[in-house]
Amino acid sequence: MNSLLRIRTLAANTFREAIRNKLLYTLLGFGIVMIAAGVLLASLSYVEVDEILQDMGMAAIRFFSAGIAIFVGIGLIHNEVDRRTIFTILSKPVSRTEFLIGKWAGLTFTVWLQLVLMALAFAAVSGLAGAPLGAGHAVAIALIGFELMLLVAIATFFSAFTTPMLAALFSVGIWMIGHLSRDLRALGEQSELESVSRATNLVFQWMPDFEVFNKTLEAVHGLAIPSSEVWMAIVYAVGYTVCTLLIGSMIFGRRDFK
Repeated sequence: MNSLLRIRTLAANTFREAIRNKLLYTLLGFGIVMIAAGVLLASLSYVEVDEILQDMGMAAIRFFSAGIAIFVGIGLIHNEVDRRTIFTILSKPVSRTEFLIGKWAGLTFTVWLQLVLMALAFAAVSGLAGAPLGAGHAVAIALIGFELMLLVAIATFFSAFTTPMLAALFSVGIWMIGHLSRDLRALGEQSELESVSRATNLVFQWMPDFEVFNKTLEAVHGLAIPSSEVWMAIVYAVGYTVCTLLIGSMIFGRRDFK
């Protein structure tokens, strides 16, 4: 119980620190602007106007939310080390694992909060433009939330042992590959070289598959989203997040801050 209380305290402090970050509001502002700009882009088309508007809005939510998760998250542990405040925190009855989980939890709550704000902006723009909204949109946005939870864990993992620049590069790279791994595997299967097929298959197996959280197509076109796929994505996010934080805490526990 004391451990949960310490993690909650660390998470609350991380949340307060994150919401003071100017980069958070910059990316959030750009995200809302891009959601609203979908009206202009959709007006250039005479067909599927609503679909174009909402597809661009969902893409903006995913892109800028990922930016917040990565670029705000990578600085949290580095700032504690750089300001030497980590020694004060760890001198108290707080383990390094609790510290890492607290940082992850606080940032996850932060990105979930900004996701809600972007979702409200998306709903407002869709409503003003007359684009229909349904349960599929809510499910698609909720799955983005689980995608962000995993992405925060990955950013926290790299922040535990490397520099902010490398952590950003690694996190962005994994996020991009995670959205392209299915296409890469499909291309590899069409290749005549067995080595290429094996390489693309390994990438798909070992990299997180972020496409399991992407239900934009179904939501925008009003298609049914099977509950089995939703639950699979949730279990996938939770399992991958736990494993990532576990490995990260083991590495962080051995890190020398001197």
